[in-house]
Amino acid sequence: MSKGLASIMKQAQMMQQKMGKLQEEAAQKTVEATSGGGAVTAVVNGKNQLISLTIKKEAVDPEDVEMLQDLVVAAVNEALAKVQTEMAEQMNKITGGINIPGLF
Repeated sequence: MSKGLASIMKQAQMMQQKMGKLQEEAAQKTVEATSGGGAVTAVVNGKNQLISLTIKKEAVDPEDVEMLQDLVVAAVNEALAKVQTEMAEQMNKITGGINIPGLF
């Protein structure tokens, strides 16, 4: 095997190890987002799982359930967008900007 090919293989192995570690760390990474001036708070992890959802009592209005639903959707979507951005940034550091579909 040529030195160039051996070097590429070694780099690929190191990148694979770093990506595996990042995927393990993703479960521990959490991001929080709020909506409605803090009325609804969503926390998601790096695996795009909703960890917690907090709704303040004053946000609950039986006459306006749609507003509460909108606040929940907004908070969850913002948290998911934040964590996806953070995970993509971490992956770009590992891959040097090479887009590898399906990792995060």
